[in-house]
Amino acid sequence: MPASLASLTDRAPRLTGEEIARYLVPPRQFDDASLDNYRPGEDYPSQTEALEKMRAFSQSWSAPSGGGWFRRTKKTTPTLPGIYLDGGFGVGKTHLLAALWHLAPQRKYFGTFIEYTALVGALGYRAAVDLLSGASLIAIDEFELDDPGDTMVMTRLLGELVAKGSRIAATSNTPPNALGEGRFAAADFLREIHSLSAHFETVRIDGLDYRRREITGGAPVTAADAVESATLEKAGGRPATLDDFDTLLAHLAKVHPASYVGLVDGLGAIGLRDVHPFSGQTDALRFVALTDRLYDGGVKISASGTSFSEVFGEDMLAGGYRKKYLRAISRLVALTS
Repeated sequence: MPASLASLTDRAPRLTGEEIARYLVPPRQFDDASLDNYRPGEDYPSQTEALEKMRAFSQSWSAPSGGGWFRRTKKTTPTLPGIYLDGGFGVGKTHLLAALWHLAPQRKYFGTFIEYTALVGALGYRAAVDLLSGASLIAIDEFELDDPGDTMVMTRLLGELVAKGSRIAATSNTPPNALGEGRFAAADFLREIHSLSAHFETVRIDGLDYRRREITGGAPVTAADAVESATLEKAGGRPATLDDFDTLLAHLAKVHPASYVGLVDGLGAIGLRDVHPFSGQTDALRFVALTDRLYDGGVKISASGTSFSEVFGEDMLAGGYRKKYLRAISRLVALTS
């Protein structure tokens, strides 16, 4: 191991429930996200419609000081306590969700579906309910429907939080232009959260994946002898790590997914050597969870071996976790490019 780079295996975070909750905020690239700086695409009217729906949903919260559209808008109470943005990857759903979170009064939480289910797994169901109760907003990015058990837990959890006065905003993980699949997942979402469906307004939003608009081909591969230097360059002076791919996968098995955010906290880049296709779902899903945390933290990747566009085999992409893997590929392309 080069002396200039540390290893992710040196990090073994075990976060408490309260520490996990402190990480339930929008990714740092959305620190300044607002409804005013969201730029809907002219070719996609649904983006403008989604923006206006989010404006209407936020009107029950007190107007912040200063100007903007709030100053001219009468405070009202929306009919429904939940809103669901249904669309493909990279169309601005997370920006809108983060903008809504910034407008909500304290206390509020923002996390991916996986982060909330990991929180329940780490704390237990009742402790998670107690921790989240009383929040003004529970924002859930990339609501997943591929695990019936997790979906049932989240439906029950959200039902209790809505009953206690919290409002819910969620986005989908529908893949764009997926051949042979329904373009949007709203019907699936409402069916799976059957007991809560009457509380949600679903909003369709479409467009092109912004992460891939300027990128041709798949995730780039770095030469084996250049991974260290490429990682240091991408880190931009922040801490960086370098690991063999198999060593990292073995280490992920020892860390609870709820603590992956602590695993990558503060890093500017990671380097991975000898990346190869996954042989099993367990390692693949752990790496998907890590990819989400790397993406949220803006942690770049340099990797040798197989392109990340090709690490999920055809059997995986044809299975129940297809949407998860497609989202991960989209994010890995962005992080390695």
